[in-house]
Amino acid sequence: MSVEAMVQKMIDDLTAALVDAVKHDKGNNAAGTRVRKAMQEAKAAAQAVRVQVQADKSA
Repeated sequence: MSVEAMVQKMIDDLTAALVDAVKHDKGNNAAGTRVRKAMQEAKAAAQAVRVQVQADKSA
């Protein structure tokens, strides 16, 4: 997967998490759990992008 595609997927996933963030702000605790999960996945995706960029740079 290209770095561009990886970043675009992160953007799409975070945009989808925005719906749950709004629900959480209104007091929905289950939505907060989903936001936390999305943030953990974003963290992992960001690390994958970093690894890919480093691999491309070293190649």
